[in-house]
Amino acid sequence: MARYTGPKTKIARKFGEAIFGDDKSFEKKNYPPGQHGNNRRRGKKSEYAIQLMEKQKAKYTYGILEKQFRNLFTEAKRREGVTGEVLLQLCEGRLDNVVYRLGISPSRRGARQLVSHRHITVNGEVVNIPSYALKAGDVVGVREKSKSLQTINDSLANNSSVYEWLTWNNDTKEGTYVTIPERLQIPENIKEQLIVELYSK
Repeated sequence: MARYTGPKTKIARKFGEAIFGDDKSFEKKNYPPGQHGNNRRRGKKSEYAIQLMEKQKAKYTYGILEKQFRNLFTEAKRREGVTGEVLLQLCEGRLDNVVYRLGISPSRRGARQLVSHRHITVNGEVVNIPSYALKAGDVVGVREKSKSLQTINDSLANNSSVYEWLTWNNDTKEGTYVTIPERLQIPENIKEQLIVELYSK
């Protein structure tokens, strides 16, 4: 399964924010990567460069490669609503993202691995496709055999995030994707309009 496996802190420094979650290395060096670091004087970025940077940030944030991301954009254009918002909603509705949001894993990368290794169910059936698109009302749970996994229990114990479009039952280790989130409910710092402008050229 293709995915980005390179250095995370370097990418976070490139965008100037910890897009992969808590990162002690990023906190120490929150300036651009490279030999000259924060001493380098950068010229004014072109409009295209700014748009491209925003698209790359969204891709790395959600752990999606270029072809998948472009397919999501095509789907977002086809649907009703504001294309940029629909694009982010499609990203949020991916199974690996919802597993992360529910707190079953502390990172999207970890969530993707849990899904791939068949630890996650959707409506009672094992689903091992991280990009699986959830529908409102779908129930995402931890497979019975996997409920005792230390990594899952540690992640749930340390999770304090609450999202209005998700509910979680810790007794059954199941959560419900109640509804598609509104743009205001999505916490990611992504300027989706720039991505729409880039793909619309």
